[in-house]
Formats: sequence, structure tokens, C-alpha cells
Amino acid sequence: MSDDFYHDDPIEEISKKSLRSKFLSTGVVIVGSIFFLQSTLAGNISLNSSRGIEFGQSVSQAVACSGETNLTLTPRSTFVNGSPGFHYLQSVTVSNIPTSCYGDDFTISAYNNSISTPLALFNGTSASAVIYNNAGSFELGVGTLADASITSGSGTFTISFTNPVALSSSVFKLTIQSGVHAASASTGITWTSRTSASDNGWFSVTYGNGIFVAVAVSGAGNRVMTSPDGITWTSRTSASDNDWYGVTYGKGIFVAVAASGTGNRVMTSPDGITWTSRTSASDSDWYGVTYGNGIFVAVAAAGSGNRVMTSPDGITWTSRTSASDNGWVSVTYGNGIFVAVAVSGAGNRVMTSPDGITWTSRTSAADNEWFSVTYGNGIFVAVADSGSGNRVMTSPDGITWTSRTSAADNNWLGVTYGNGIFVAVAAAGSGNRVMTSPNGITWTSRTSASNNNWYGVTYGNGTFVAVAASGSGNRVMTSTP
Repeated sequence: MSDDFYHDDPIEEISKKSLRSKFLSTGVVIVGSIFFLQSTLAGNISLNSSRGIEFGQSVSQAVACSGETNLTLTPRSTFVNGSPGFHYLQSVTVSNIPTSCYGDDFTISAYNNSISTPLALFNGTSASAVIYNNAGSFELGVGTLADASITSGSGTFTISFTNPVALSSSVFKLTIQSGVHAASASTGITWTSRTSASDNGWFSVTYGNGIFVAVAVSGAGNRVMTSPDGITWTSRTSASDNDWYGVTYGKGIFVAVAASGTGNRVMTSPDGITWTSRTSASDSDWYGVTYGNGIFVAVAAAGSGNRVMTSPDGITWTSRTSASDNGWVSVTYGNGIFVAVAVSGAGNRVMTSPDGITWTSRTSAADNEWFSVTYGNGIFVAVADSGSGNRVMTSPDGITWTSRTSAADNNWLGVTYGNGIFVAVAAAGSGNRVMTSPNGITWTSRTSASNNNWYGVTYGNGTFVAVAASGSGNRVMTSTP
């Protein structure tokens, strides 16, 4: 029994009480206030009656970034047995979050019925939980990166405390406030080596549904590994021993694409653990895959006019005409547009599409070998493994690109955005195979955990994770405050 409630008193119906008044403090607007009666969070509880338990619901009121849209808070508790045992505030779900809250931090606090100091929620002393709204993908914010986890959905998230400390009998009010995102000063800067599940050629990594998933271009039956935190990794059986170059998450499913295999250059998984082969639209060399606007899009480095394929579900794929037969190796989605970059082509190593179907060539900032592209903080950023001082280019719209000075002329193969900064990783360089930027324009070299060939990097659950194709047992590195 985990989230069900039990106490030794006779079963009774408890009438729901809602606090209708607003609780105001500087810069804070209360979304809801809740009475937690006895040792539960519920307004009504009926045990053994074959119906669901009704938890207390907050009173929806406007929070700053939501404007006229009402947010809804739903708290849940967990029972920890003892003498006599207690119920704790274990999680809070926030739903009905509008796009106007993109880029903001939410801060959740809990109060008793009299004191203005918020209650500790987790970690023994942490009295606030910060959640970052990264363009609709919710992540743990500064100060909430340990003893907490987050589940992100469309316009909703649930934050859960690993070791909750707030007694639900003491919680009378919940508050939520929005504010400017605060990026950690150390995330992406300090890196730690981690033990990879195997010494495969790990090429790509993504995060979704509370788990990191990496795929490889080498290995015998184990070309997938997963981790709940980026630190401890477990080998998983790949659908086939294809050269898996790209992996993404969307619509409740992980999708990986490959540059080898006969008709089966796609595999999917609902959890990152169990994988199923899917029929690719063609046997092109698929390198990059992303999800956006309700569709999966993959790009290839080889093929005749069909170096793009799309899928509404990751299972059924359709060939699309690429803007040119360049070596397309990476694709991303942001600001209502798909953007792909290539390692070959004459002045046209970028192509864009509003829907993943119709593609238009764009002028790249230089004819470098653009190996990875991402979107964050209102800007597209691409990195290259060739070029002289200009191995970064940026664009506000995916159409017009500007060269930027890279921190070093390393072979930059992966780039991502999270927690307010861009992070790129490289397959060459002496101790400086990471660079970071707050805006995609100005870049600073960082010390990599080792001089491995780092190919892929992602961000999730408050942690940057990079994977490599070389190294002895240490083909993962992480950065967490």
C-alpha cells in the first residue's frame, strides 16, 4: 500500500473544507489553500468501498505567469509506518499550465495554519520546491535537484519527494509562485565520470518519462543502456545490432534510428527497457531524430531525395523529400519549426520545415561539418567538428544564421540546452571537451571528466549527461550542482 490512506479510527466521512481567501506575500499569489484534516490530505475517504480515494483539491486562482488561466494543485500523501506512523506530503501535481509560463520557475511551498515560515518539504530542511518550465518540458530547478523527481506532461507536472518530511496533518496551505528562471552556477561546468553499462560506442542520449536512455553503434545485443539518474546504468537488449545513431522521446515513447539494418532501422520502446523493431521508410543512413508538433522526424546522411522520414507515432514511417541530398545528421524542433543541419553541402547545410514534410534549403553560416543542433532560450544553436574559430552558428528562426566563436577548435559533436545554459561536447581536445554558453553566442571551455570521444549530451531531471564512444568503463559523465 503506497498512496492509499489508513488510520486506526473508525471509518467516517470527512466533509471537504476549502479556504476561499487569498494568502498574499511579497511577489506571491496563492493558487490554492487546503485544509488537511486528521492525518490525511483528503476531503473524503471511504475505505474498502470499491471506489477511488478523493484527495483534497486546491482552490484555483491566477498565478502571475498564467494570466486569466487558473492553475490547479493536487497534493498527495504517503503513509510511513511506525509508532504510530504518519502521513507525509509526498507529491504535488500542477495542471492547466498555459504557454505564457514558458521559461519561468515555479516555487511550491507549504504552510501550517499560523506561522509564516514555510514547512520543510524534503531533505530535512528544504522549504521550497522549484520547477523550471523549459518550454513546456518541466524540470527540477535550482535547490530541488536531490531527493525529488518530476514527471512532465502536456501542461502539467508532478513533483515527488523521495524522503518527504512535511506531516500532512501540519499542512494547511499550499502556495505556488512564478518567477524568472534561476540557472545554477555550477551545472554544466563541473563534470564527473560515471561507469557506463558497457564499453559500447555510445552515440546518442535522451531523457524522458523519468529515465535517461543511450544508444550505441557497437555491442552485442546490448546497444541500449538506461539510468534513472545518469549515474547508475543498466544494459538493455536492443531490438537488433544496428548502428543506432539517434534517440529521442515524445508522445510517451522512445524512438531510435540507425544507419544500418535491412528494413528495421527504427526501434521503439515505451519505457527504454523493452525495444521493438519497426520498419523504416527506407534503408537510408539515419543519424538524427526528434519529436515536435505531434510528429517524429528523422534525417539521414545518405539516400536519393528521401533523406527525411516522418511518423505520427514512431511506428509507421513515411519518406519525405529532403531539401537537398546533403549529409543530414541532426534535427531539432523549436519555435514552431523543424531545423536540420548537415556535414556536407555547398552553402546550404541547413534546411527547415514547418511540419516535417516540406523542406526548404537555408544558407549555413559556413560550410563546416555541422554535427548537432538544438533549440533553447529562443535561439537555435548548431556546433561543428570543423572550421577555424567558427564552430558554432546561431539563428533566432532557423533561417538566418550567424557564425560564432567556439571556445576551442575541438570536434564538437553534441549540443543541448537545459537549466538556462547551452552545453556542447567534443570528440577531441585536451581536457576541454566541454564548452558552455548562457546565450549560444559567448562560449567558455570547461574541463571534461576525461578525454573520451564525447558524442551525445542531454539534460533531464536537473542533470546534464554526456555519452562517449571511447573510454574504459567511463563512457558517461554527468554534471549536477
